[in-house]
Amino acid sequence: MISNIKTFFFMKKYMKKIINSSNVPAPIGPYSQAVMANGFLFASGQIAINPQTDEIVLDSIEAETTQVMSNIKALLLEAGYEFQHILKTTIFLSDMNLFGKVNEIYGSYFEKDFPARETVAVKGLPKGVNVEISITAFKS
Repeated sequence: MISNIKTFFFMKKYMKKIINSSNVPAPIGPYSQAVMANGFLFASGQIAINPQTDEIVLDSIEAETTQVMSNIKALLLEAGYEFQHILKTTIFLSDMNLFGKVNEIYGSYFEKDFPARETVAVKGLPKGVNVEISITAFKS
């Protein structure tokens, strides 16, 4: 009996919680917007889809990156996190020549103690976008 109670509390403490928000574009495949477990938040890559219109924002790389960061912000807020809780990001670019402009917009969302990050250029991204960003955050 005691063993079952310990197992129950262990499983409850470490169970994953799926995070979904209507303020973030709906997944375009079999994945969750984010998963929270034991204080960690693992967010799927966000692209520049406006969640109110379901339209892709491709006016400029600045507008595209701003939409991506807005989607990340909405997902963080839904889970009760903030940008200061982000530990690591991964930025995927369609062309490394976009790095400077993306980096400028991305950097404006952080005040200090920037997260770890890698940025990679890839051959293609979903829906023909130029930037996708995923995050891992932690809050105790």
